[in-house]
This record gives sequence, structure tokens and C-alpha cells, in this order.
Amino acid sequence: MSLLPKIISGKRAEQRRAELYRSVIRKYAKKGGQLFGSIPEGHHRQFFCLDTHTWVWHEEWLDQTGKRQIVTTRYDVRPNFVLKSQGGNSYQRVGIEELRNLYQAARLYYFQIRSDFQF
Repeated sequence: MSLLPKIISGKRAEQRRAELYRSVIRKYAKKGGQLFGSIPEGHHRQFFCLDTHTWVWHEEWLDQTGKRQIVTTRYDVRPNFVLKSQGGNSYQRVGIEELRNLYQAARLYYFQIRSDFQF
């Protein structure tokens, strides 16, 4: 029996899983972006849990001159602290106030997402 059909079939299944994962992330990122009120016209906002220890806040908008502005903040949750990287810069520890805000945002996100799975 040829291995090629198994390899191709396995890659297709992998691709489907990856596409499904991206689709779910996009759906919940959009919901997460709406947790904090309405999104202004021309803005795009996302907030989501990427994996077991990474949270992402992403915003895009056009400034007064029509130039696209993009801010992406990644939070890396460690056992004893949280690190933050914004715009590709190096990671820095998050202060207590921002940590509280992130915690509240994660709780809101969790309860919003959890409601999708109530039967």
C-alpha cells in the first residue's frame, strides 16, 4: 500500500484542524473585542486567549491623517508574574494596576465564551 495517500490525508486533516482553530480564535477574538463597549467606526479590536498562557489585545484604526495605526499587546502569563510585549518590543513585567485590568478582562472573556457552551 502506498504511503502517499496516507500522508496527503494526514496533511489535509492537519490543515482542517488548523483552519478550524483559526476560525474559532477569530470568532472569540471578535467577541472579546466587544467586551469593553462599542467599537468606534473604522476601528478593529480583538481580545483573546491564544493558548494556555498567552493573551492578546489587538487594535487597528485610521488616525486623523488617514494613516493606519496598529497596536498589538501580548501578555505572557507565568506562575508568579505576567510579561507584556507591545508592538514587537521586548517583554516587560506588568504592573499591579495593569495586572488587575487584565485579570478582569480575562474573567469577562471567560464568562462570555463559557456562555456559548451552555446547553
